[in-house]
Amino acid sequence: MEFAITFKPDMSHQRMIALTQQAEAAGFGYGWIFDSHVLWQEPYPLLTLMAANTERMRLGTCVTNPAVRDATVTASLLATLNQISGGRMDLGIGRGDSSRRVMGKKPTTLARLEETVQTVRDLCAGKKITYEEREIQMAWSDAVPPVWIAGYGPKALRCAGRVGDGVVLQFADPHLIKWCLGFVREGAEEAGRDFSKIRVMSAAPVWVSDDLEKARDRVRWFPALVSNHVVDLVSRYKAEELPEELTAYVRDRKGYDYLHHAEVGSSNAEFVTDEIVDRFAIVGTAEEHIRRLRELMAVGVTQFNIYLMSGDEEDTVEAYGREIVPKF
Repeated sequence: MEFAITFKPDMSHQRMIALTQQAEAAGFGYGWIFDSHVLWQEPYPLLTLMAANTERMRLGTCVTNPAVRDATVTASLLATLNQISGGRMDLGIGRGDSSRRVMGKKPTTLARLEETVQTVRDLCAGKKITYEEREIQMAWSDAVPPVWIAGYGPKALRCAGRVGDGVVLQFADPHLIKWCLGFVREGAEEAGRDFSKIRVMSAAPVWVSDDLEKARDRVRWFPALVSNHVVDLVSRYKAEELPEELTAYVRDRKGYDYLHHAEVGSSNAEFVTDEIVDRFAIVGTAEEHIRRLRELMAVGVTQFNIYLMSGDEEDTVEAYGREIVPKF
């Protein structure tokens, strides 16, 4: 099991660097950052600082999308950061949620997502490609970053199996992750790929404490964030095609304000029950976290990614580094 952290880029860059260094020293192998350029700070300058101030930790977007930047720009950014970091960059990418919706736009198509992934890979490899009827090449680049595809629905998950080096699953529910991986496997087999080589990320916030009431309140925003994707799925799939454990909780959702996206105490989360919090995030004592993480490993999770945005971030990294990461 690898361990990772993800930042919502709304804190000072000095604190973000310090937390990244703390996490690296505590045994975390990855540092990710949200990409929602209107809501929060631009991720790539911050990734540059993270790269310049770490030695081993891999870094990347969790997640970007095909629309807010031209694919050639994304490729150049990653290739440049790969050189700065000594080859430590990964690309996390999806169809686009908050960075699109906050501007009143829809996520992109899966076809465009796959096309963007191929363009980025080819350009980072230094290949000549035809892009918008013009032959182009980043001759100075020769390293292709691993690509992680984020998704929830069967079509997006099959896409991850077809083209991804890894898949990003935003919850810590073993039952739902097992359901998701069935579609990832289908996509891999359709493309003639080895499913066992695809890495599996479970991404969720955590709170280490025996005060469950406080712990749940610190991470209740997360199932509300996930609900945006679930509502989108409900609009595009028949009820019988989706698990009740994923869709039932959004029936009482009244709306979502993206100005309070991923925010502790947000009114967006008023509809989220304790039962959903306990399934989607990880809260409780260190022993409970270890038990839950072993359940995730048993269904195929290879990386647990802490959404480090629930408050007391330094304490969370310290507790995981001291009591939990060494167990794995």
